Amino acid sequence: MSLLSLSSSFFLSLLLVLPLSLASSYPYKASYRIDCGSATSTTDPFNTTWQADDRYYTSGATSIVSEPLHFRFPHEKTLRYFPPSCGKKNCYIIPNLPPGRYYIRTFTVYDNYDGKSHSPSFDVSVEGTLVFSWRSPWPEGLARDGAYSDLFAFVKDGELDLCFYSFATDPPVIASLEVQQIDPLSYDAATIGNNHILVNYGRLTSGSNQWGPGFSNDADDFGRSWQSDAASRSPNAKSSIKSVTTRERITNTNQPPNYYPMKLYQTAIVSSGAIQYNLAVDAKLDYLIWFHFAEIDSSVTKAGQRVFDILVNDKNVTRVDIFNSVGSFAAYSWHYVAKNLSSTELTVKLVPVVGAALISGLENYALVPNDLSTVPEQVIAMRALKESLRVPDRMGWNGDPCAPTNWDAWEGITCHPNKDENALVISQIDLGSQGLKGYISDKISLLSNLVNLNLSTNSLGGTLPSGLGQQSLVRLDLSDNQFTGSIPDSLTSSSKLQLVLLNNNLLEGRVPEELYSIGVHGGAFDLSGNKGLCGAPSLPSCPLFWENGGLSKGGKIAIVISSLLLFSGVLLVVYICCIRRGRNDYDFGLPQDLMSLSAKRNRYQRQKSLMLLEMESQHAKGLPTLPLNPR
Repeated sequence: MSLLSLSSSFFLSLLLVLPLSLASSYPYKASYRIDCGSATSTTDPFNTTWQADDRYYTSGATSIVSEPLHFRFPHEKTLRYFPPSCGKKNCYIIPNLPPGRYYIRTFTVYDNYDGKSHSPSFDVSVEGTLVFSWRSPWPEGLARDGAYSDLFAFVKDGELDLCFYSFATDPPVIASLEVQQIDPLSYDAATIGNNHILVNYGRLTSGSNQWGPGFSNDADDFGRSWQSDAASRSPNAKSSIKSVTTRERITNTNQPPNYYPMKLYQTAIVSSGAIQYNLAVDAKLDYLIWFHFAEIDSSVTKAGQRVFDILVNDKNVTRVDIFNSVGSFAAYSWHYVAKNLSSTELTVKLVPVVGAALISGLENYALVPNDLSTVPEQVIAMRALKESLRVPDRMGWNGDPCAPTNWDAWEGITCHPNKDENALVISQIDLGSQGLKGYISDKISLLSNLVNLNLSTNSLGGTLPSGLGQQSLVRLDLSDNQFTGSIPDSLTSSSKLQLVLLNNNLLEGRVPEELYSIGVHGGAFDLSGNKGLCGAPSLPSCPLFWENGGLSKGGKIAIVISSLLLFSGVLLVVYICCIRRGRNDYDFGLPQDLMSLSAKRNRYQRQKSLMLLEMESQHAKGLPTLPLNPR
């Protein structure tokens, strides 16, 4: 087998679509059905609409299978593949999902779509955790018919990432993707927790052919399909096994949190001997095994009439009496976690104690622990840098920058666990000589663990963001670009800084003193080739009142003081003028009566003066003088 989940993935070679059929009472409505590689939406015979995928993929190209007539439904005929020009890592990203648990199913097919007769090798991850591994060559039937694979996973950030990682030059492929929200408490999440992905290694129905959405009119609220258990039974026990069915109503079905359909419990197999299943698994993983029973034999009317033991890898794990637990014609489920497996086969036996053993269905899920993921704020920073630096598709900057840990991080990125070892952080960005033409986003300040940043020999421009000076930064190389503006003071905030290369840019202004002191403490810096820089050794002196392309702080202070002095002088002059005017210059009109009185007085004074002159003249001639005021 070359289709693996981790090392070998459970799959169903199917020719029919598996649409999701939801009961009206089912409360979880978020769902997507995506026809990968299709340019238009389609509706299948089950009245299920499949969306075109143009809103969800990060890159890739489209094709169709080489034998379209071999497949019944459109979304099995088209596919999206990711050639080397798209980079090593590509993703489908489903946005705006309510946080919770989701059922996720893919259909993967090769069918020699590229005419190379070489089925590809690649891995698939969900939310940063490796879940499926496909290895070339695929079995002939699988390569031609394709396979469905499914799992249950929690989405915590409102966005589902389904990513593909290519090996060598093999392009990953996918034909369809289904996402359905389910009950967050399903499959004993309260005990198991939300830090595992449940990968389907077998979902079996006993005493029935394959059924479920896409195979019959029988609904399953989660959209699960159920495969006949016949191929998984041990050959030694097949002769004693009989199938039983009923049309009676089964209680306790379609109930939260697992919403198991009634159809599952209306069929069963019984055996007076042991019933044994041989299930393919991966060693070193734990497995959640879910058993389904219903007493549908009307001859069993009381407890103790049908009793059997369940053995997992020859370990007796429980004794079952269905009637004693729930009565007749009622669904009963029980689960068990098999841990620390050392073999690639898991055996399950039902051994009769009283009467015959009976089983209605069986599920087997690998409990895949969630891989470490990049801390959310650093994911935000890296996505912002992807946009601002205009990182080309060929570099594969998609999904989580650091996860899964089984894969390489984004090209040019180095990651390591944080100090608590519960998340991944980014320590190095090395993108020298990559033809980048954008600018550095100010979100780079969120990379609080960045030690080395190399963006040299590109065509980057704009100003250096003020948040560039992370406390952790040791080496910075931005040489041979087109950065403008001044060197931010924050760049010198790291006491660990040992190397700063800013040469051959368009920077200007005063160099922070702390920056060129790096050389004094054994580090190195190069600021040459920036004609506008000043104030550092080997650079021109800065003008007294001019720096960084504008007035310096001292220049601004001098202008303020000069303006205050000038204003004070103007106020003083105005004040003096007003005082003088107040003492010497009364500018107002006199009343009319006062003006008339003044005029009469002036006439009297003139007449008196004329009389005095006349008297003096007469006196000079010897004439008698008349009194001025005769009585």
